[in-house]
Amino acid sequence: MVILKSKHEIEAIRKACQVVAECHRTIAPLIQPGITTNEIERIFEEIILKHGAKPYEKGYKGYPYATCASVNDVIAHGFPNDKPLKEGDIVTIDTVAELDGWLGDSAWSYAVGKISPTAEKLMRVTKECLDLGIAQAQPGNRLGDVTSAIQQHAESHGFGVVRDLLAHGIGRDLHEEPTYMHVGKPGKGLRIKEGMVFTIEPMITEGAYSMTIDPDGWTARTRDGKLAAQYEHTIAITAEGPQILTAQ
Repeated sequence: MVILKSKHEIEAIRKACQVVAECHRTIAPLIQPGITTNEIERIFEEIILKHGAKPYEKGYKGYPYATCASVNDVIAHGFPNDKPLKEGDIVTIDTVAELDGWLGDSAWSYAVGKISPTAEKLMRVTKECLDLGIAQAQPGNRLGDVTSAIQQHAESHGFGVVRDLLAHGIGRDLHEEPTYMHVGKPGKGLRIKEGMVFTIEPMITEGAYSMTIDPDGWTARTRDGKLAAQYEHTIAITAEGPQILTAQ
């Protein structure tokens, strides 16, 4: 069941989302060759706690960190570590903050120094997929309008769209309805209604979209070892259209 939120509840979610947005604003200029994902983890956790919020991912279903740090061929759920990022890497940082019982969720991909033209294109197209998906998240449209816009754009550039990891509704729980893949057909799927709050978070791969899970039970990698990127916003559907609650 999709839980529609009131304007008051959307504003409460926005406050949690803006904690996450501050994390990303803060880290963006600091991601350079030599920084470690454990350092990024510490910075994010400090910002979240500073606002009286909680790092929701830490302990969620046994996940041990406040962030997911996914480097190069890691699609999602990578563990932070002490290995310095190097010139040419791309890294996706994903975090969820809980404030007054409400959740905000956003992931962002970052270039580490100078990256390859292929990596630049992948990041650009993935961000465009997010923007195109949000533009279709209008009341009265269907989820297929969102997902088909993402799929068509990614595949038109020869990239893959991950199927096995899903976007989701969000509010007091991290994974509310609707849950959905970022592929589909226009005019199909759930009707988008005012009061819905959900993530749009395309995970786009340089090659095939198939993935594997590491022995840690969390780290999702491209099966072919090629690059992956992800951009994610939490959005609210209003009478005027989609509002980006995690806007940076």
